[in-house]
Amino acid sequence: MAGKIGVYFDQQNIGGGLDVSALAEQTTKKWGDLTPVVKVVPLLACALDEIKADITAQNLDGVLLCGASPRVDSDLYRLPVQVEHVNLREQCVQSYRNPDRSPVDVAHGAPVLLAAMARDYVNMGVVKLQKSSVPDSAAISGTPRILVIGGGWTGLTAALEAAATGYEVVLVEKADKLGGAANNIPTASPLAAPWTDKQPLNLSEKIAKVAANDKITVHLNAHMEKLEGQPGEYTASIATPGGTQSVAVGAVVLATGWLPLDHKFLAPMGLGQSDKVVDAATFGKMLVEGKVRAKRIAFVLDTTLAEEAVKKAAAAAAAAPEEPQAEAAQADEKEEKVFVKEDLESIRHLQYSNAVNSVGMLRLANIVCEKSNDACQAFIIYKNMTVPGILERFYKKMQDRLGVMMTKADVTAITEASNHMVVSCQNTLLGMDFDLDVDLVVLPTGLVPTTAKEVTVGFAYRQGPDFPDLQLFDGFADSNYIRFPYETRRTGVYAAGCVRQPLTLDACEEDAKGAVLKAIQCIEAASHGVAVHPRSGDNSYPVFNFVRCTQCKRCTEECPFGALDDDEKGTPKPNPARCRRCGTCFGACPERVISFANYNIDQIGSMIREVQVPKDFKADGPRVLILACENDAYPAVDMAGSRNRTWSPYCRIIPVRCLGSVNAIWISDAMSKGYDGVMLLGCKYGDDYQCHFVKGSEICSRRKENIAETLNRLGVQPERVEQFEVAIDEYDKVPGLIDSFVDRIMAMGPNPFKGM
Repeated sequence: MAGKIGVYFDQQNIGGGLDVSALAEQTTKKWGDLTPVVKVVPLLACALDEIKADITAQNLDGVLLCGASPRVDSDLYRLPVQVEHVNLREQCVQSYRNPDRSPVDVAHGAPVLLAAMARDYVNMGVVKLQKSSVPDSAAISGTPRILVIGGGWTGLTAALEAAATGYEVVLVEKADKLGGAANNIPTASPLAAPWTDKQPLNLSEKIAKVAANDKITVHLNAHMEKLEGQPGEYTASIATPGGTQSVAVGAVVLATGWLPLDHKFLAPMGLGQSDKVVDAATFGKMLVEGKVRAKRIAFVLDTTLAEEAVKKAAAAAAAAPEEPQAEAAQADEKEEKVFVKEDLESIRHLQYSNAVNSVGMLRLANIVCEKSNDACQAFIIYKNMTVPGILERFYKKMQDRLGVMMTKADVTAITEASNHMVVSCQNTLLGMDFDLDVDLVVLPTGLVPTTAKEVTVGFAYRQGPDFPDLQLFDGFADSNYIRFPYETRRTGVYAAGCVRQPLTLDACEEDAKGAVLKAIQCIEAASHGVAVHPRSGDNSYPVFNFVRCTQCKRCTEECPFGALDDDEKGTPKPNPARCRRCGTCFGACPERVISFANYNIDQIGSMIREVQVPKDFKADGPRVLILACENDAYPAVDMAGSRNRTWSPYCRIIPVRCLGSVNAIWISDAMSKGYDGVMLLGCKYGDDYQCHFVKGSEICSRRKENIAETLNRLGVQPERVEQFEVAIDEYDKVPGLIDSFVDRIMAMGPNPFKGM
């Protein structure tokens, strides 16, 4: 814990609204020997040498910087002691608004409420530093070896990229040869400039490079049995034809690719019903094997027929009356209803495959015309033509390609007529409806990630062998499309290619490179004992007081990342390198036995109690505590303040790592102290979640229900504690949210515990 603290006030950043000298004097008077150095400097950024000299001369073990937000320039202050920031600019001076209901009282040249706010924030900063300590090192050796699961286009690229950095690679492929789905691609879509022409895939060359690289060990006809341990020191158990092999690895790149959507989902369009209807993946394989004999081919990029059929089946099943049936018949009926629901959900994969199929259809149509010396005709009928980025050049060239005809249309029917197929098209760009006679119909392939169908890694985790909650992402392994590409809910395992999202070959290559970089960063972070994303470089980790642990298992159950295993009694078994430092575990713990050296229950509780809460609600106004998530809410508040958006001065804001870390004792501390309301300001949750720690806001919302019951028993209105959602770019909404909550508290009156 910090025993001697130097406090420095930034005159230039806060002096325009506050009497900084008076604030410094109050700090010295209150904290005495704890703060042997209290100084007002012209500008903190220019006082680094002075601060370093004070650290040496006064033997300081903590520095408190009072000025701008820590988000603005915290990287400048890399000092040999603990450093904390007090945000007196964005969330105090710039955001201050005098209440309309009272005159502007001035003390020492500043409004009284503003001076009180600044005083509270400084006192909170001092006690935060006082209750903080330097974490012990959690560094591990860090095995410089990367496991790549999947030997397709993405996996091959990942293996070569990792080996090029000097890392050893273990490549696991379940088939008897490398290449995966790329083996069925005759030529590639554009992979490089000028992005107008298909290119040779050169798959055999890539495979040869992998085979010749002495840093890459390849296992064919193999699969993962188990992955145990933590980043930097994983042990992978690989089932090979020669038996199970155990290999030490530091991180994992998951490149297991995709499986085609079951043909039953496109049966209403003829797939599986006629040999003249195939999907794009099958057609590509036919081209490779030289089995395409058709001269007129329709490439259909519209699955409305299938979707409508599934919706009608679902509606009919839902409307069917319940009838008493025998036990076996009831089981069949239940299975059929589940099947219909599965149809509805699985058909959505086609939407996610849109860009891949659009580019793929263009490429396949081009190949057909080229192989036949333009004797074949290719008709591309699309509902939506989705072409990513610079591949627009390829699309435009194909528009002018001899033998290729494109039109937007609604495909209303696909029927077989003797020796050919008829595709009925309406609402076309040609201005007319027509029936198109063709020899073969090619439908889009739904790219279902392997993680939706099978266990790909085999985690030896308390939470099970698979990734959690994959249904939220339609089975794709990525943990959060918006925030963190490549990352999964299992620290140290990075998804790349079509197991993450449907991607074209050039995008798969980029994905492989990105995932390898993440894997390397993770191994290096583990070897330095620091966290990866999103708190990169954080060297703290959860510490357990097992003497008080009741084995309730809440921490192990609520950890979003599987960082905690447990023994047969339920005692937590920490894996620090898996931990993302969100604090959800200690937010869950009813006995408060979990803490971080620089973020703990007592620290935040002490900050809450340090605020001077007035006893006279009517004369001095309420006090509202805001616990703000540091990832979205706190930055949004900062941005609002920096734009001079103002809000009620009755609030005190404390940043928390995640709303999942909010412990109920903090609410109790606030209520017993006399706060009139508590505002929990965090990320959005639900289907469109924004939480950097995936479940934090959602978990906090569930805990709030228990808090409401406790407040009711104490005779305190549960409405005094409320949770709000805000995205990082919704800073313009923040002042309104705060003011409306304060108005509600004003209408409710004082906390019954005020003054006790």
